[in-house]
Amino acid sequence: MAEIVSLGEGVAELVRDGNSVALEGFTHLIPFAAGHELLRQGRSELELIRMTPDLLYDQLIGMGVARRLVFSYGGNPGVGSLHRFRDAIEHGWPRAIELDEHSHAGMANRYAAGAADMPFAVMRGYRGTDLAAHAHLAPITCPFTGETLVAVPALRPDVAIVHAQEADRQGNVQLWGIPGVQKEAILASQRSLVTVERIVKELEPRPGGIVIPHWVIDAVAEAPGGSLPSYSLGITERDNEFYRFWDEVSRDRQAFTAWMQEHVLGEVAAR
Repeated sequence: MAEIVSLGEGVAELVRDGNSVALEGFTHLIPFAAGHELLRQGRSELELIRMTPDLLYDQLIGMGVARRLVFSYGGNPGVGSLHRFRDAIEHGWPRAIELDEHSHAGMANRYAAGAADMPFAVMRGYRGTDLAAHAHLAPITCPFTGETLVAVPALRPDVAIVHAQEADRQGNVQLWGIPGVQKEAILASQRSLVTVERIVKELEPRPGGIVIPHWVIDAVAEAPGGSLPSYSLGITERDNEFYRFWDEVSRDRQAFTAWMQEHVLGEVAAR
């Protein structure tokens, strides 16, 4: 059953050095506050998993906490490259990281397999692409048709961290808007933390809403604005200017480090 905790308590209890950690949320509901708390608590040697590494993972990679990245598309949405990610790959700064790159479909199928407690998922993707030679996958022959397909191993992170709009006092969570793999990530993981914009007395049904029951969640933490600079549909708005700003500040190692020290790690001293 989900326990209502502070964000700091949730990260301290659930995330350990060396863990595989999935911080999911597609376009919106990206758990920035939780990712920043990982940095403030000094977590290291993490295997980071995400369908779309964006600004949050650029920050985590740039601060040297990632030893491995399991991902699909990586970029600053609508702007361009992730410069800290690129620096790590091209120059090993601040450290070299291992990559396991997949397609969006491959990652979604891997989460779905983990959520269903299956060892792998079967799909037609990857064939005829460069990813087929580099991604962690294997050809498989259909026993019924003889067709050659692709098997991708299930994702089973140690910890899933997602953001949602609401939770009730029992720890049931509701999110709505652009669907991602938040539900699958939680079901596939050994432990899970959900940050929410607000805790309410009772969840009100929403069109297209997804309710994740409290018995599959370990901890819920109230974190208003916890997805900014991305957004939580119906509650906060996307900070488009910050995404453009990030392209500039993240190009330079010193400027990046100074910004992170002041605006993320500096909060440690303010406590």
